[in-house]
This record gives sequence, structure tokens and C-alpha cells, in this order.
Amino acid sequence: MGESDSDRDDLEQAFFAGAQAKLARQLGRGTERERERDALREVVQIDDRAFLDRLVSLGVRPETALAMRLIPLVVVSWADGQLDERERQAIEDSARKTGLAAEKIAQSLLKEWLARPPDPQLLERWKGYVGRLWGRFTSEERWKMRENLLGSARAVAEAAGGILGLGSKISAAERRALDDLARILD
Repeated sequence: MGESDSDRDDLEQAFFAGAQAKLARQLGRGTERERERDALREVVQIDDRAFLDRLVSLGVRPETALAMRLIPLVVVSWADGQLDERERQAIEDSARKTGLAAEKIAQSLLKEWLARPPDPQLLERWKGYVGRLWGRFTSEERWKMRENLLGSARAVAEAAGGILGLGSKISAAERRALDDLARILD
């Protein structure tokens, strides 16, 4: 004999009545916080509970973290005015690494960002947002995020490669974009 939803709800309400109601709310928030932390872990690819908790407490949602991660890739890839197929593939590969939930969001964002160069305001908004957050992290957390963001952006820039594998794999325009990102993340 199965229990009905109302019977289950009545049991929970009776159990968590009074002083325990606060505990029940905290338990629910804890579970929600864990889901948020897990989703953020997939996106930022940093497995540091304190850092992930700080992101959650700062109101950084997985969607926001995904934008923080992908915008530099798109900006660098379009820095020379064109998007090479290998750069497109590198961006899509990076998005896939962010986990299944994030990948669905990324597909929607990337469809537009890969079709045409991003609005310059997108990078300015990214700079402003990151600038406000950056001081809230420890120096080690900033270093991890910097390496993560710049490493992914550099991989996209290198994807197009030099001519026949000779020379620099990164164009001058992409180098300037990477340097600009590095200054923000210092």
C-alpha cells in the first residue's frame, strides 16, 4: 500500500513542527546549496568547496559562471575579425567540458556568439562584472580562475594555428585580446 502525497506531507509537517521547522528549512537550503555548488563545479571546473560556496554566497549562478567562462573565448576568437572553423570547434569543445546542464545553456548562447562578432559591450560588461567579483576571492582563487579562463582562451587562439604549423599560433589581434584579459584578471 503506497502512501499518498498528502499523507507524506502531513507526516513531514508533524515531524518538523515548531522548533524543527527551522531545521527543515535549513536542510532544504543545504540541499539547494549543494545542487548549486555541483552545477558551478561543472562550469568553473574548480573543485574547491570553499571557493564554490563563496560563488554561491556572491549570487553567482551557473549561467553567470558560464558566461564568465565563455565570453573571453568568443572575444579572443573574433579578435582578428573572423572565426576560423578550428576556433569554433575549440569553443564548442570547451563548452562541452562544462557539464551537461551547462552545455544546454551554452549551446543557445554560442549559436548567436559564433554566428557574428559579439557586441563590444559584451566584453565591457564582462570586465565590469569580473572586476567587482575579483576582489572577493583569495589570491589563490584568483590565480586558479585566471589560469582557467586564460588557458581556455589561449587554447582557442592557438586552435587556428600558424601557416603550415610555422610561426606564432596566435595572431597579433588575438595576442592583444589575451593581454587585455590578463590585465583584468591580475
